[in-house]
Amino acid sequence: MDLAFRSLMQSVRDYNPDVDDGLLQRAYDFAEQAHGGQKRLSGEPYFSHCVAVAALLAELELDTTTIAAGLLHDVVEDTDCPISAVKEEFGEEIALLVEGVTKISSLSFKSTEEHQAENLRKMLLAMAQDVRVILIKLADRVHNMRTLHALPPEKTHRIAKDTLDIYAPLAHRLGIARIKWVLEDEAFHYLEPEAYHELARKVARKRHERERHVGETARFLQQKLSESGIVVDVTGRPKHLYGVHKKMQEQGREFEQVYDLLALRVLTESVADCYGALGVIHNLWTPVPGRFKDFIAVPKSNMYQSLHTTVMREVGAPLEVQIRTHKMHRTAEQGIAAHWKYKERVKKKDERLDERLSWFRQMLEWLQDPKDSRDFIESVKGDLFSNEVYVFTPKGEVRVLPRGATPIDFAYSIHTDVGSRCAGAKVNGKMVSLRYNLKNGDVVEIITSRAQTPRRDWLEMVKTSKARSKIRRALKEVEEESVGEPVEAAAVVKPPPLRPSRMIRTDDAAREKLVLVEGKGGVAVRFGKCCSPVVGEEIVGYVTIGRGITVHRASCPGIQTGRYDPNRFIQASWAREGKGAITAAVRVMAIDRPNLLADILNSFSPHGINILEARAYAAQSNRGMIDLVFELNDEKQVDKIVSAIHQVSGVTSVRPLKEVDSQSLGSA
Repeated sequence: MDLAFRSLMQSVRDYNPDVDDGLLQRAYDFAEQAHGGQKRLSGEPYFSHCVAVAALLAELELDTTTIAAGLLHDVVEDTDCPISAVKEEFGEEIALLVEGVTKISSLSFKSTEEHQAENLRKMLLAMAQDVRVILIKLADRVHNMRTLHALPPEKTHRIAKDTLDIYAPLAHRLGIARIKWVLEDEAFHYLEPEAYHELARKVARKRHERERHVGETARFLQQKLSESGIVVDVTGRPKHLYGVHKKMQEQGREFEQVYDLLALRVLTESVADCYGALGVIHNLWTPVPGRFKDFIAVPKSNMYQSLHTTVMREVGAPLEVQIRTHKMHRTAEQGIAAHWKYKERVKKKDERLDERLSWFRQMLEWLQDPKDSRDFIESVKGDLFSNEVYVFTPKGEVRVLPRGATPIDFAYSIHTDVGSRCAGAKVNGKMVSLRYNLKNGDVVEIITSRAQTPRRDWLEMVKTSKARSKIRRALKEVEEESVGEPVEAAAVVKPPPLRPSRMIRTDDAAREKLVLVEGKGGVAVRFGKCCSPVVGEEIVGYVTIGRGITVHRASCPGIQTGRYDPNRFIQASWAREGKGAITAAVRVMAIDRPNLLADILNSFSPHGINILEARAYAAQSNRGMIDLVFELNDEKQVDKIVSAIHQVSGVTSVRPLKEVDSQSLGSA
């Protein structure tokens, strides 16, 4: 038996005693024969690359099927062997994996960029069927990067850039830290050779001193945790070169400020021990405010879980500590491979794994839309590179979005219809602009309107490919619909009767708190559907037998026509809600246009004014009328918001509702 094959088999048996020796032997022999006497540019036998890829997959402790596909991954692309031969010999499952990592022929493409885009699209779509495709591709990329020196400089630069832009971020999103670090360091080596070698020299000079400091601190912490009854392993946390370089660039720090920062990793037996260890560490040293993160309670989208904290030691130097269980550590190192549902002896579907791949399925939705190659590649990079923010729905559900995401991204993450009808947003109970960048912990509530449609300027606001895709699709449909039949010049169009066409309001329970009946609050009331009074309008109460008190507008047509018993009317008015809170209302007249309501709502956000209710009407001659009810701390704020609304394009007048004749409220 070949030495390379014996070494591979031993690696697999170490974690999988049930390995199918016969399958791997057949795959090894088939690939060796197919590649024959082929040589790599380095002069090595080509088949050595296939064995190296399989060995990397074994390091991730993957199943026999994946390792066999790793041995065979290049037979279709680089030999005369057709995919049908692979399928006949090894079955459909292995054939699909091999086909998934096989590049498309470049004969029919207009440019290298188009070729690259289609190969990336093909690989990602194959990954959607079976994520093991990307695991094989990542292992293939690692070994190619380790042997890149044999290629001409222009080719090495292009491959290294693709690695840093696409494959390393993919490894990160799949949670495979060990592959991410290797790919980043190898790409750094070729893209910035001078910076790489200078940093490598500095690290080599400082390594002995750093290891001594890390060792002393780790032993001290291990002892203190053991004395507290917590069984742990404490080790230094390795720093890879590209990580040090990136932190220096982003934070504007010198090498010593980054590399000398001590970092430890604490591995425990249970989640309870993680939090116990955190308490001990915070008792030993002073925690740095704002530097604690709990990724155990709220895991990252790539399945990563850990507690992160930074403390100040007695010597005045900071210490970074990561605390997690051994199981969490395996996930941090191996990512999706540690939870792989195709592993031998794991037969049932892994729901948690499917949930963690939801980000990828969202990205795939966008891949279905035809688009230009450069746009496609840049958008994939954007999705892969983004850091994350964790925000909440009003019901407490977590939504993970890229850093810089806006309320529009959040709305589309809920549902396409919510995104398309997004007319405004509240964050932590206050109205914000649709351009607002969401932050960790924000509670987001989307205000929708049936009259709202996606706008072209939304494309500049959103960060997620899903939102961008849906907006583009909606804009395209509008453009297609606008090319319709011409309107006859002599046609006379009569406007329909005035009626509410768009309505955004708080629920009745919220409005009830604002009603005083005969000067008293806390009275249960309901609102007349015949007139739906707006906060700020003149109102009256009517005692309805068996149904309590109904609140009507004073100008309600039913009241004016004498339908109601005059003896049942009681005094009702709007109250201030809470200490110092004042409710006010304005009427806005404007030239009606798409997104008018959204633009007016967004004009409130810089002033921190909370909108309680908005009601829009279609008026005659292409005019629109919008009644807005909002909450103030000072009546002087009315002038500020009136001025802000006046700045919105198309607005012709803004008047406080108290200046409007109640008889004309809601009428043209």
